[in-house]
Amino acid sequence: MHSCRPLTLCLNGLAATALLIGFTFIRARRIAAHRAAMITAFAFSTLFLVGYILHHALHGDVRYPAHAAFRTFYLSLLASHIILAVVALPLVLITFFFSLSGRFHNTARSLGGHFRSGSTCPVTGVITYVLLRLAQGS
Repeated sequence: MHSCRPLTLCLNGLAATALLIGFTFIRARRIAAHRAAMITAFAFSTLFLVGYILHHALHGDVRYPAHAAFRTFYLSLLASHIILAVVALPLVLITFFFSLSGRFHNTARSLGGHFRSGSTCPVTGVITYVLLRLAQGS
């Protein structure tokens, strides 16, 4: 396993944790704490994305073994993960922009199902990574 991989997994987990904490803060109407949690989640997610892209640029893609168990499940999960990531990124950027510019009514409107896709993506990413490593025997 490459040395930057555990770091990106850790950043991914920290981003997901910050998202969940931020969600609990906004439900409790703790606006300042929610804002801090969301900025933290954004920072961790940004660092994760940079690390992820850097890892793939330096080491290339890793293929799931053709005859390994759970290949269909893995590919289905990976496809949903990629779709969620592509949908979530612009929603995150729009929501972040609205919140920083003080347009909170637009923030709530732009969220829609964003919380589900934004919080599901880190989880499906970790699961696909674990499945890939198990299939490779590492």
